[in-house]
Amino acid sequence: MAKAKVTLVDAMQFIGTADSGHAVIMDAPVSSGGTNTGSKPMELLLMAFGGCSGMDVISILRKKKLHVTKFETHVEGRAADDYPHMYTALHIEYVVTGKDIPEDAVKRAIDLSLDKYCSVGATLGKAAKITHSYKVIQE
Repeated sequence: MAKAKVTLVDAMQFIGTADSGHAVIMDAPVSSGGTNTGSKPMELLLMAFGGCSGMDVISILRKKKLHVTKFETHVEGRAADDYPHMYTALHIEYVVTGKDIPEDAVKRAIDLSLDKYCSVGATLGKAAKITHSYKVIQE
């Protein structure tokens, strides 16, 4: 069972610490009583999705011994207007740069991540429609 501890520091700033010992700062914007010193929790969901799926995709591409020199995910979330403002739609774009990167290998890696491996995407997909796109930039 995974665990995390979240502790109030001051105003609306919290520090979350996971079982691994790694910490992240969360805060609210000044307009909401915070000091804007950390990410908002909903932003962390976007980053977690981009990181989870990104780790899957780069791992698969490396196993295929492809020469990826740069890799990014860009994640956008559309939240409902009403409380609790949960995400209703997410879009993740993968940008893969490298030498002789076959587009079909990138597509297959993304499909495996989104359909099989990414636990964050699977969790968020229960509440939001997930779409994706990709770019392959040949060097």
